[in-house]
Amino acid sequence: MTLTLRSRVLILTAALAALTAIALAAVVHASARAERRDRVQSGGPAVTPGPVTLDARGALVFRNLAWGPHRDELTTVPAAAPAGPRTASGVKCLRFHAAAGTGVCLQAVHGPVSDSYRALVLDTRLKERARYDVPGIPSRARVSPTGHYAAWTAFVGGDSYAGTNFSTRTALVDVRTGRLTPSLEAFRVVKDGRAYHAADVNFWGVTFAPDDRTFYATLATKGRTHLVRGDLRTRTLTTLHANVECPSLSPDGGRVAYKKRVPGLPKDAPWRLYVLDLTTMRETPLAEPRSVDDQATWKDGRTLVYALPGDYGADLYEVPADGTGTPRRVTTAAVSPAYPR
Repeated sequence: MTLTLRSRVLILTAALAALTAIALAAVVHASARAERRDRVQSGGPAVTPGPVTLDARGALVFRNLAWGPHRDELTTVPAAAPAGPRTASGVKCLRFHAAAGTGVCLQAVHGPVSDSYRALVLDTRLKERARYDVPGIPSRARVSPTGHYAAWTAFVGGDSYAGTNFSTRTALVDVRTGRLTPSLEAFRVVKDGRAYHAADVNFWGVTFAPDDRTFYATLATKGRTHLVRGDLRTRTLTTLHANVECPSLSPDGGRVAYKKRVPGLPKDAPWRLYVLDLTTMRETPLAEPRSVDDQATWKDGRTLVYALPGDYGADLYEVPADGTGTPRRVTTAAVSPAYPR
């Protein structure tokens, strides 16, 4: 059947009208969802505005995910009462960490066409000390125990650690001088005792020792991950142990908590939490049976805190670091926990 010009115009007009209706419905749906996110939801945690500092002893600071006007803001609660009422700072972050009165906040900057991202170094009262461009979607952030260094990781290609088609960029900054290392790829890599070079090298998940020299991170290459020990003076990275992702150094510096890929688990949820003794290289599986895609935080020398998916986006859980016990939910609607003092 041959269509006349008038028929073609009518078909095109109808198609454009349908596409316009779909686009309008999507905008309305997105707007309604945004409005719901800005309204306090019944049964959620109580959140009120107030002062938040990074030098209060016994405090827990995290990104609030509860729906309402303070969603995504840094909030604080007493560490001894993590499910209690929250005080919201007004500072919004996608990822956050703090130690010794220094904070690092990874933010989205919303533009008319697309978002850009930045890292803010914050002082004790959450005032901006410095800012740096972040080249992709933020995923990890850490401050050294002394507060002298900060690090962050962003996805610059792909969007998930669970897959294989991704690329990361991890930066380090000396907070005291402002000296920035835009990428750990500038460091020399020593793998299995030899200098190592490969085009597919990726790094993520920095965690610092308290000596202002040593740090640990994940190195990925050739489809495998490795724990590396970094040296800020010699600017080297040395492989220590295989199948380690998102390490988190214990307060005593002797153990690393991390997520490990376990054979037989689903491709989109392949990890279990482990702790590695850095002296013996003995691995201990923790009592959390679910897949954890997070860089766990040491609450103290005995307990780890981490995020798992929840009704508001994520909830915080804790589990003993020695493999005993059972996981326990700490609080709802929260992510990026830090115990700054």
